[in-house]
Amino acid sequence: MGWIAGVDGCKAGWVAACLDLAAGTAPTLRVVARFDDLLATPPALIAVDMPIGLPDRIEGSGRGPEQQVRPWLGQRQSSVFSIPSRAAVESDNYGEACRQALATSQPPRKVSKQGFHLFPRIREIDALLRAETGLRERIREVHPELAFATMRGGPLAHPKKIKGRINEAGMAERRALLIAQGLPQETVHARPPGGAGADDALDALAALVVARHIAAGRGRPFPEPPGRDSHGIPVAIWTYWPDRPPPQDTTMTETPVPRPMIEAAAQRIVGHARVTPVMRLGTGAFGCEADISLKLECLQHAGSFKTRGAFNNLLSLDVPAAGVAAASGGNHGAAVAYAARARGVKATIFVPEISPPPKIEAIRRFGAEVVIGGAQYDDAQAACDRFVAETGALKIHPFAAKETIAGQGTLGREWQEQEPDLDTVLVAVGGGGLISGIAAWFAGSKVKVVGVEPAGSRALQAALEAGRPVQVDVASIAADSLGARNVGPLVHAVCKDTVDHVVLVPDSAIAEAQVTLWRDLRLAVEPGGAAALGALLCGAYGPTPGERLGVLVCGANVDLGKLAALVG
Repeated sequence: MGWIAGVDGCKAGWVAACLDLAAGTAPTLRVVARFDDLLATPPALIAVDMPIGLPDRIEGSGRGPEQQVRPWLGQRQSSVFSIPSRAAVESDNYGEACRQALATSQPPRKVSKQGFHLFPRIREIDALLRAETGLRERIREVHPELAFATMRGGPLAHPKKIKGRINEAGMAERRALLIAQGLPQETVHARPPGGAGADDALDALAALVVARHIAAGRGRPFPEPPGRDSHGIPVAIWTYWPDRPPPQDTTMTETPVPRPMIEAAAQRIVGHARVTPVMRLGTGAFGCEADISLKLECLQHAGSFKTRGAFNNLLSLDVPAAGVAAASGGNHGAAVAYAARARGVKATIFVPEISPPPKIEAIRRFGAEVVIGGAQYDDAQAACDRFVAETGALKIHPFAAKETIAGQGTLGREWQEQEPDLDTVLVAVGGGGLISGIAAWFAGSKVKVVGVEPAGSRALQAALEAGRPVQVDVASIAADSLGARNVGPLVHAVCKDTVDHVVLVPDSAIAEAQVTLWRDLRLAVEPGGAAALGALLCGAYGPTPGERLGVLVCGANVDLGKLAALVG
């Protein structure tokens, strides 16, 4: 097939990681002054970290590819460059570039100084593709952080840079991912060529990994199919499908969160997370012909299952001096604060203004610093991202990280030990970390995993219907715990093959479940924690006679005043 390359811009021009597919030799790193210096021998494929395809106008926060990629990076540690219009990029004067950008964007947006410095390289590739139409299908745009996130199966734990300086923890994390993709250690750890930084070289190698997958038929563009600009140049950011392994490619055959990972998490968190009880109610409970039991995870430390994932993160990842940080509507923050206190680690938790006061109080009670990060969860997330970028703190993601999902999967493992004859489990869904872990544990068994979402917050059901994560609107009494707008790629990758289906419940059924749990069982449970039972009470899930049905009661951080008002 010839040769392929991953390319990134650098101080001296371009750094390229080149691989001869036919020779079977190790990749080589080289620096060239001009991009077309790479083209003396026609390439099979080049993946380059530079915007390709220039729009005539910008609507929103950038080109369509940039807007699609950002949610996949979750609590991203590296921004995706917002390319302005062609007229702005073609200006070699900063003031004129800003004027053109303002005139061709809605809302009006200037050009950043950092972006302006990239314009000569963008113009270089643009001119090449306008002149050499045969190269348009051989040169693909990539983004290294998207490539690394694809390799890891979720957002990275450490930023590559902090305040413009190399962060060694972030570099080590990226090197490990490249080695796991089959790149030789000596190449990954080699001193970069003159004129290129160590981070530039790693980004070029990440681009090479994507090029290798594209060449093997596993490429994935955003959007799919790619668009075209007014000059006919393709417009898309590429990564690859990690769930489409080539034959005998052992680095790509593992499921996103395999059972051994959950087993390891279970051993890791022994003595830190409680073994929560099962309440067996038998046949006829709630007027149902099924044999019902409740898994009372509401009795977990910090009031929810999230303590499992929080401890697995803290016990399996290196924690920097800046401590840990998280954005949370409440339960995740309380769990991270609890685990951090137990481990003697500083925690900074960013919450939105809509977070219930009891949850904020719990976070403070566990010793974390609480920062009100804006009106909505997304605002708190953005504030957390800025804090992580500035301090190097370790982010603990509520669902889009394997360490989190594996930790939540220990609940499924524990449940199966307590109730080995279950046929079906009902699990509430917010961001999807909990159901991903439970479904990953039960994958391949006879147990059917059914998700339960509020009718006004259906991110997982929407993702399963669309075949990819999508944004949804959120409006539910359980929004503080089940209010994710997008489940993200890792959750979707796990759930699409392991979750039987998702049912939706109205807020009235969730409230009825809260009342029932208190009135009949004296369990004070928050709306999200009662949602799974709500599916049974309202008929959204109808079990068969004699079915062994497990219902998860997963959160107890309830506003007692609101619960008292419901109970009357």
